[in-house]
Amino acid sequence: MTTLSRSTNGRVSAAPQRSTTRPAPLHGAPLPLCLLVLGVLLVVLILVAAAVGSVPVSIGDTGRIVWAHLTGATPAVDPAHDQIVWTFRIPRVLLAALCGAGLAVAGVVLQALVANPLADPFILGVSAGGSVGAVTVMALGAGAAGGLGVSGAAFVGAMLAVALVFTLGQQHGRLNPVRLVLAGVAISYVFTSITSLLQLQTTPNNMRQIMFWLLGSVAGARWEQLQVAGVVVLAVTVLLTLYARQFNALVTGDESATALGIDVKRLRIVSIVLTSLLAGVLIAVAGGIGFVGLMVPHLVRLAFGVDHRRVLPLAALVGAVYLVIVDLLCRTVDPPNELPLNILTALFGAPFFIWLMRRDRSLSHS
Repeated sequence: MTTLSRSTNGRVSAAPQRSTTRPAPLHGAPLPLCLLVLGVLLVVLILVAAAVGSVPVSIGDTGRIVWAHLTGATPAVDPAHDQIVWTFRIPRVLLAALCGAGLAVAGVVLQALVANPLADPFILGVSAGGSVGAVTVMALGAGAAGGLGVSGAAFVGAMLAVALVFTLGQQHGRLNPVRLVLAGVAISYVFTSITSLLQLQTTPNNMRQIMFWLLGSVAGARWEQLQVAGVVVLAVTVLLTLYARQFNALVTGDESATALGIDVKRLRIVSIVLTSLLAGVLIAVAGGIGFVGLMVPHLVRLAFGVDHRRVLPLAALVGAVYLVIVDLLCRTVDPPNELPLNILTALFGAPFFIWLMRRDRSLSHS
């Protein structure tokens, strides 16, 4: 996705590779303009999603409620509507946006680190590992996880899964893309089996909470959860964006990246820790949500090009928009029931996954 170039002073640098087929339609669009348009779209979608529900509230009243709480004023609307929108719906929609943004960013980074278009936190076992950590605490108590809370255990589980997958995915000291995906699938099955075993050991009262992790949901979102998730998503996204040039070089191969003066091993370790932190925190608050980290990075590259300086921030916004829409559909397609997020993300993501495998012929020759 990138090429090496040498300037007139002899300095080697990495630059995004020009598409050999059809250029991305928005490749030349200024990044600030793209961010502004997607940001406005996200705000509008948040207001629309917060207005929709079993008790309908107009978008105008929803906007007035949000504005009043942000400015400290008293909203001139029905107090019941104020409580519904501000206490229940806005946290839910914001948590969906944060999960979409974080998982999309994690997918971009993992695909760059392993040079595999099929990599994402779900396929590489990160989500399954995080779920095992969280479910262990819920089923057996914090003592079984060394005194860690749900979030801490989810993070440790995600880190453990990543370490195992990267260890098993190496061949002669180098990462093999096909082995990596196969290792991720195998580790996912192992951790899923452990999760199933924990379910058999738990009480019926804990079963509902455990199902939350397995199916993925933002229905129980609270303002307190948003503080931690928001800080982690924002901080990790900014930190990973600072490595965008290194990711551009890394996708050309380890040797090329090393020739550019990049410490590939250190870059991988730092990036894996950050993406595991991101996935672990989001799994802790919303459960395992699949296919977001797989789909969104490819959609962004197809639309905006392959330069990670553009892909990372744009993927965060596109991922947020995508999961807000998915959560809205989950609440509205079968009222008054609510569908888990994974039903629709899998429904959209699985065909995309198959299309991606058929499109990338290089996988069959790896």
